[in-house]
Amino acid sequence: MCELLGMECNVPTDIVFSFTGLRLRGGKTGPHGDGWGLAFYEGRAARVFLEPAPAARSPLASFLGEHPIKTMLAVGHVRRRTRGKTTLANTHPFARELWGRTWVFAHNGTLRRVRRRRLGRFRPIGQTDSEHAFCCLLARLDRRFAGYPRRPSDLWEAVADIGAELGADGTFNFLLGDGRHLYARCSTKLWYIIRKAPFGVAQLADEDVRIDFSRVTTARDRVAIVATAPLTHNETWTQGRPGDLWVFDRGTLVATLTPARAGSSAPSRRGSPAPPR
Repeated sequence: MCELLGMECNVPTDIVFSFTGLRLRGGKTGPHGDGWGLAFYEGRAARVFLEPAPAARSPLASFLGEHPIKTMLAVGHVRRRTRGKTTLANTHPFARELWGRTWVFAHNGTLRRVRRRRLGRFRPIGQTDSEHAFCCLLARLDRRFAGYPRRPSDLWEAVADIGAELGADGTFNFLLGDGRHLYARCSTKLWYIIRKAPFGVAQLADEDVRIDFSRVTTARDRVAIVATAPLTHNETWTQGRPGDLWVFDRGTLVATLTPARAGSSAPSRRGSPAPPR
């Protein structure tokens, strides 16, 4: 299994602290040494760094940890392979263009029957079930909408619906970014935290590294972090329920959707509408 990391904010923020914790799990404090990736959004476009090597021993990963890139949306992944060789083509997160924007996807789990599902114009480059699922998800969205929906909640419900359908094939924890929202689906295990004022000191669970967020933030900052397992041991994280899809916008959890059944076209929703953006 792999580990996921997502960040979504209301102001440009660097992900160095959280990525440090994830990177250590990529071959040092965790067994996820079969590759790593980190994507940073700048508007609708994403800058993606990938390497089929252990993150904990990677000079490139160290470089990103020492040279902060500020972004409002980031998706990270450390891989422990179950399907597909340790190659660049099989390294998450995967990226594709849809409706004039980059979509980024990272998956934790195994979908044993997903290759039986038909694809549209999106095709896998590698051999993972994860990339096949991503291509299938985008194809379904492309068929359902002529372009990026004017009402964001229509898109949220579609992602929840398709996620539930594909998740019937196995374990489907995933992070999905579209340059505007961060989607996080919990199949078995996923946690989130929203850091906001008053900020305090956070301590990594995997190493003696801490940061006083009150020194590097303003009172208006809001930062949502999603991870497979809590990255800190002195903060309160919220655990996901199997089947839930979280939608984050501007550092806020704007919706939690739970399809009544796989393939349901009307997921239940908890949360408030996203502000215009």
